[in-house]
Order: sequence, then C-alpha cells, then structure tokens
Amino acid sequence: MPRQRCAWAGNDPLYCAYHDQEWGVPLHDEQALFEFLLLEGAQAGLSWITILRKREHYRAAFDGFDARRIARYDTNKIESLLQNPGIVRNRLKVQAAVTNARCFLETQAEFGSFDRFIWQFVDGQPKQNTWRSLAEVPASTAESDAMSKELKRRGFKFVGSTICYAHMQATGMVNDHVTDCFRHKELAA
Repeated sequence: MPRQRCAWAGNDPLYCAYHDQEWGVPLHDEQALFEFLLLEGAQAGLSWITILRKREHYRAAFDGFDARRIARYDTNKIESLLQNPGIVRNRLKVQAAVTNARCFLETQAEFGSFDRFIWQFVDGQPKQNTWRSLAEVPASTAESDAMSKELKRRGFKFVGSTICYAHMQATGMVNDHVTDCFRHKELAA
C-alpha cells in the first residue's frame, strides 16, 4: 500500500522525492539555508515545481549557492545570468540574489551564523503543527511576518511574509505536513 503524503506532492516523482526527503526537515547548514532563501525568492509568482525542475541549473549558474562568490557578481555576470534559459530570467530576482548574498554574509558575521539568526524566529526549535488538511495550512504567520520585517530591514529582497513562511516550511522550522502524512509523525519524533 502506498504511503500517504501531503496532497500538494501529487504524483510527480521529483515533487514526491522533495516531499519525502527534504521538505520540513530541520536544516542548519548555512549554504543550504542560503540556497532555499534564493530559490524561494525565485519562486515568487511561480509554482515550486517550476523551481525544483530548474534547481540543478540554479546550482550551476549560481556557483553552488556560494554566497561569497555571488556577493561579488558584477553587471556582466548578471547580464550573463539573464541569458541562461535554465533559470528564471527575471532581472529583479537575479539582482536580488546578489543583494541577498551580501546581506546574508553581513548577517552571518553579526550573528556568527545565518542559522542562529534565522532559527530565532521559532526559538531555535521546529514548531510542530497539527493540520488535518492542506486548507488549514496558513500562507503566513506572526513568525513569518517578524522574519520578513527583519530581513527587509537588513536589506534582503523578495522576502515577503509568504516567502518567509515557505522558507520556514522547507527548512523544517515548522512541521506543516498534514497529520495523515507519513512524514508528519517522523518529523515530530
């Protein structure tokens, strides 16, 4: 019998693998946190599956999400990225990636790690939610509002509350797997 998943994962093998192995798993790796921050910003106005399908292209185009390298991108590099069909070729989003890399490094330096900074919005522990259906899952919360406000204050771009909440879900700051999904119990343990 197939395992019960959150309905949003559907039947797409890439989506199912992402749901089963990544989404909602508490993440404390600096580079991976930065990757999700950039990908969530790139996703604004698009479906997440679109970004997942472009993820390997993003990794190649953005130097493996090395924030130090991205922070040094100049106009020529940005123009080159805007010609890359493997990524979302939106000038504001590409420029935001460079801005966010610089802000990420400044935040890392101030807090000792971006992980320490970002996890403060859930007091350092994943918030365990008990949604019974996808319809109950919010698009944003007081925590994502606070995160968005602070990221914007620090100069980050494409970090509205909905994007921040998606980041919190993806990086396991919240467990938003519905209660009948096999991953809910595994991640709550």
